[in-house]
Amino acid sequence: MPHVLIIHEVEDYTAWKHIFDNAANIRKNAGEQNYQVLKFADDANHIVHFSQWSSIANAKAFFESPELVEIRKQAGVKAPEFMYLDLLEEGVL
Repeated sequence: MPHVLIIHEVEDYTAWKHIFDNAANIRKNAGEQNYQVLKFADDANHIVHFSQWSSIANAKAFFESPELVEIRKQAGVKAPEFMYLDLLEEGVL
């Protein structure tokens, strides 16, 4: 099960969230299946985006596309760090 973890700072969470929400169909069409958005406990502008994808290849193609680079600029994203991950184990306690 492919996942992507992105950690980045944004200039303004509210502005970023508006653009993020408007890109929901683009993400879905690219292969995103579900996501979580988290913030650092002491900094609302430091965001973690954790998502499940149809494939790592689809996720990389999407996140590295010129269209998304431009969307990130418009959203005020600073230096995103991408981690492409495969699930090894899942559990509920």
